Amino acid sequence: MDPSEEDYPTEIHDYLLAFGTAVGSVDAMLKTMMSISRSELLQKLDPLEQAKIDLVSAYTLNSMFWVYLATQGINPKEHPVKQELERIRTYMNKVKEIEEKKKAAKLDKGAASRFLRNALYEPKSRPAKKSPIPAKKKKNS
Repeated sequence: MDPSEEDYPTEIHDYLLAFGTAVGSVDAMLKTMMSISRSELLQKLDPLEQAKIDLVSAYTLNSMFWVYLATQGINPKEHPVKQELERIRTYMNKVKEIEEKKKAAKLDKGAASRFLRNALYEPKSRPAKKSPIPAKKKKNS
């Protein structure tokens, strides 16, 4: 069907096509995610990764509900879903902080103390400097 024959302005036709493609991508990802049991998936992950999966799932579902509300003519900014998304985002930031702390450089106290001890070391008596070039022996002729 030609876009000019439809009920909506032609300017938004490309946006609707992109939206349809995005919905198809979300559907494919959800089918992939639902193909494996949650307990089986979580057994393979460490606790931090489990938290990330749970947060992404909750954020995705709430975001989809946000879109649903908007399509029904309800302002999602005035709905409790907005506070829920903010709450989830707060926890996502906490997980990100934990990950950054894990990646941060750690101080090797032993190496630091050796470095400082050697850098600040001053001998009490300095040995006489030796000539870097050994003296030549004279030939007796």
